[in-house]
Amino acid sequence: MSSEPQVRELGEQALLKRLYAFCPPELVGDDAALLRVAEDHFLVVTTDLLVDRVHFSDRTTSAADVGWRATTANLSDLAAMGAMPLGITVGLGLPGELSVAWVEQLYQGIVACLQPFKAAIVGGDVCRSSVTTVSITALGQVPTNRTITRDQAKPGDVILATGVHGASRAGLELLLHPEQGQSLEPLERSRLIQAHQRPYPRLDVIKTLACLYPAFRIAGMDTSDGLADAVLQICQSSQVGAQLQRRQIPLPPGITDWITETQAIDWALYGGEDFELVLCLPMPLAETFVQQFKEAVVIGEIVEEPIVVLQDCLGQYPDEILSLDKGFQHF
Repeated sequence: MSSEPQVRELGEQALLKRLYAFCPPELVGDDAALLRVAEDHFLVVTTDLLVDRVHFSDRTTSAADVGWRATTANLSDLAAMGAMPLGITVGLGLPGELSVAWVEQLYQGIVACLQPFKAAIVGGDVCRSSVTTVSITALGQVPTNRTITRDQAKPGDVILATGVHGASRAGLELLLHPEQGQSLEPLERSRLIQAHQRPYPRLDVIKTLACLYPAFRIAGMDTSDGLADAVLQICQSSQVGAQLQRRQIPLPPGITDWITETQAIDWALYGGEDFELVLCLPMPLAETFVQQFKEAVVIGEIVEEPIVVLQDCLGQYPDEILSLDKGFQHF
């Protein structure tokens, strides 16, 4: 019997580390790859894969929503690198019995998500598959002096979140269990469901940063796999730690009227698919950014000790050391 481990035994993070060995080390480990194509610009390339019954289902997501979410996942990766989109390619694996209308609605969702950013579908591929699969590759560009990467955090940096967290996870719960959330106002309920079905890529953050600063040092990542995952990955890449303040984690309005604060914090940290950005930047830059970008919230600071701790300033909850093991992993 073979002594080689199976993928599920190895786990997602360990598998990725093995695969990194086949890539130039300077090009992997971030939300996207930076390829220098001019003296003052990088081409930014990222790919995301969505699979039926893993990332979406007919029970919670229409075909147009699948297209929107798949596109947001890629545009969010570009935003996490400081880039603006140029275009995307779409790869499809489709069962033969899938309706053409479903595929057309998928593309309608893709185009609707791209439209505000003046980006387009520029190519793709299609093949037969037993499971519906959508793979999108996004291309973007960023000036070399305005790149955002995970390895730029320094002790003393302020940690910002660009919006509320836990909304997508809450929206999924409402879609799966419509009888829940009776305490929510209709608008609050609608916004939570919208956050799951039609998340918004935070390219507006990049426009604000470009207007404020001609150049900067910022570490960042998107929160597609959860707020905790983003902070942990940044700290790991930058060889630093972080202190997060429990009471500063931005939660959706009204959510603690429905679920406990502890559950809401857990969804914010580990629920994923909020597609906000976590940014780590020097205090002067952070102060200016928060003044201009009203949704941004200071959630903590970078420290030297290489652990990530969730603290409660009122002392009602003990310090909690955050770990990648608790977040979503494919294997």
